[in-house]
Amino acid sequence: MKRNLMVGAGVVVLGAGLYFGQAALSALGARQAEAPMFEVDPFWPQPLPNHWVLGSVVGVGVDSRDHVFIIHRQAPLNERTEIGAAQDPPTGECCIPAPYVLEFDPDGALVNYWGGPGEGYAWPGSNHGITVDPMDNIWIGGNGPDSHILKFSRDGEFLASYGTVGAEIPASNSMESFGRVAKIAFDAAAGEAYLADGYGNKRVAVLDMVTGQFKRYWGAYGNVPDDTNLGPYDPDAPLAEQFRNPVHCADPSNDGLVYVCDRANDRIQVFTTDGTFVDEVRIAPRTLGDGSTWDVAFSRDPEQKFMYVADGKNMKVYVMDRLSLEILTSFGDGGRQPGLFFAVHSIATDSKGNIYTTETYEGKRVQKFVYKGLGPVTEMDQGAPWPDRPDTP
Repeated sequence: MKRNLMVGAGVVVLGAGLYFGQAALSALGARQAEAPMFEVDPFWPQPLPNHWVLGSVVGVGVDSRDHVFIIHRQAPLNERTEIGAAQDPPTGECCIPAPYVLEFDPDGALVNYWGGPGEGYAWPGSNHGITVDPMDNIWIGGNGPDSHILKFSRDGEFLASYGTVGAEIPASNSMESFGRVAKIAFDAAAGEAYLADGYGNKRVAVLDMVTGQFKRYWGAYGNVPDDTNLGPYDPDAPLAEQFRNPVHCADPSNDGLVYVCDRANDRIQVFTTDGTFVDEVRIAPRTLGDGSTWDVAFSRDPEQKFMYVADGKNMKVYVMDRLSLEILTSFGDGGRQPGLFFAVHSIATDSKGNIYTTETYEGKRVQKFVYKGLGPVTEMDQGAPWPDRPDTP
């Protein structure tokens, strides 16, 4: 088993325990002829109507038309300062929580919205993650007291609920229910849905994408999942043989690999689709608390040569070689301006290679990063990828 350790500020070699600083990472980047380059679009999306504001935005997905779906939490918003118009009586003209699910066209115009409790299903107590399957159906998880996931048409028509609503959590070896699912991803060729299961359980679970039939599951290194509380993450301790909560993503690639975000352990583990462990990478392994590996998305070339990793704690997106797990460069930093982040949470790509990110906690927004083609790596940490300022007289 090869266990590479790549970090934002250096490289750790397991056997020797050596640490190399920024110069070594720059040398690594210099070996790469080029990497995808991006530029933030500060005008995307267009303003929302009806005095609507977003809460913590905890999921993003893209359909076959390059329409972008986001899901956010209406509560808790800061009631005193953000949603005065929703108070009784209203304290001002603005603002009102937007509907849970918002759909934008490629230009950033809002074209549809829906979500929330409805007939025939239980809306998650804390909705989390939104993904579009190959038939353009929408799947939603939940990281509250949620043991089920939901499936809708792209227009918001309820299609199915999988799992047992109200089941006891955790139960990482259950074949009947889930444990606070963070995100769902899809293997179109195999017709399977992969669940990052998640905030209560400590596993990857695989379902039939059409019927919802439970097929298989596994834990870290392909082990049988164990719900034992591992305690706080210690970057100097031996690598944990189980996932820590949350297991935040489990995304299959076109070539039969599955990339799993073991967020609090600061690592991504790679498996074959049957759960056989292949490789792992630790990213910024001295990151404590929320961890560094929040979500992944792949480039849209047929080989999916590149992988983009959202690091919500360190406020950046890593651009990686997907197969070697080598960090090529990164963009972003902490801040409120376009191209910066506060808790970048979820990430997705469209057919043109553009990246969409969402931010949770106080971030509360979605951003678009326009793909500008391949370019030479000149900086390991690019900061905000701003567009060139037009000449002014």
